[in-house]
Amino acid sequence: MDNVRVEPLARRLKVTKGGFYWHFKDRADLLAVMLARWRDGRADVITRHAEPAPGEDAEAVLRRLLARYLNHPNPRGAAIEMAVRDWARHDSQAASAVAAVDRERLRRVVPLFEALGLDADEAQARARLFYAYVFGQNLLAPSADAVEAEQLKDRIAAILLGRGR
Repeated sequence: MDNVRVEPLARRLKVTKGGFYWHFKDRADLLAVMLARWRDGRADVITRHAEPAPGEDAEAVLRRLLARYLNHPNPRGAAIEMAVRDWARHDSQAASAVAAVDRERLRRVVPLFEALGLDADEAQARARLFYAYVFGQNLLAPSADAVEAEQLKDRIAAILLGRGR
């Protein structure tokens, strides 16, 4: 996050540097607060979204999660996710925040795979594959054929859920 500078940020927010320092003791404090908000926000999202609705089974929750991420992409959220993950490659505080988010996401999704009858190791592997697929989709160019793209999503969901051969 080398490009996060106090003076340009204060100008953009139309506050003085003194106003900035009223809220943050220094740039490092700002970055720590940014990471904490990102980490806590991602944990809140997966907690809300992985909670089954009344009468909803584990497969339905996983399909709903896939649909949420794949059918309603959030380009801004994806860009932030990628930026924080890039930041984590060279900053231990950012790496710690990313690891905490990954742990929380897996902690919420692994039990859903276990509820499908998978053992703990297989559930862990499927949960990791689930997230690799969801976030990896942001790196691929969209398919020009909507029908083909939908069929592929269905096929991948079936594989992830252990329903594909």
